[in-house]
Amino acid sequence: MDAEQAGPGTIRPGGRTARVRAVVLQAAGHALAENGLAHLDLADVAHRANVGKTTVYRRWGTAASLVADLLVDMAEQSSPRTETGTLIGDLKANARLVQRTLSDRRQGALFKAIIAAATCDDRTAGALRRFYDTRVAEWAPCVHQAIDRGELPALTDAHEVIRAVSAPLYYRLLTGGDPLDTTAADRAAEATAAAARAGAYVRR
Repeated sequence: MDAEQAGPGTIRPGGRTARVRAVVLQAAGHALAENGLAHLDLADVAHRANVGKTTVYRRWGTAASLVADLLVDMAEQSSPRTETGTLIGDLKANARLVQRTLSDRRQGALFKAIIAAATCDDRTAGALRRFYDTRVAEWAPCVHQAIDRGELPALTDAHEVIRAVSAPLYYRLLTGGDPLDTTAADRAAEATAAAARAGAYVRR
């Protein structure tokens, strides 16, 4: 996104402005995890971050803009892709990263709140889609590498494979049922790898 096309809070500044952005987004994440989007108040976020209300209102303007920038920051701060040299190794690394994030008390609550907000707020939904597009694109090369090594069919859809790894883990997060542990992460990776090798994700 070009700077002139960016909405409030989406420009990536430096210096003091970057420090203010960092503390405000951290405070917003805590507030969102605790209370959800419906109760996300910019004045409360400013108080938590120990910055002036005017600064927060001028920079972000609305709770939806603040959440959108929070998702941009989360994508920027996410751990980089792991390369193990095998498809199953890479997919397990991806699955375990997702599992660690979602099983973290704060991060898990934060994702639940953002997903819930995205169901009723278009701005949040768009920001969430961009977040996942960024993360899927980060990991898609491991599928392309597996194709090059002959582990997968040539027309395998890399983005669909990466989405399939995470899907069962998000289901566990949102339903609050079975444990969200490394066993679940490895099982998701193994099932996806098996399906991909069988051609389930080949573009038709």
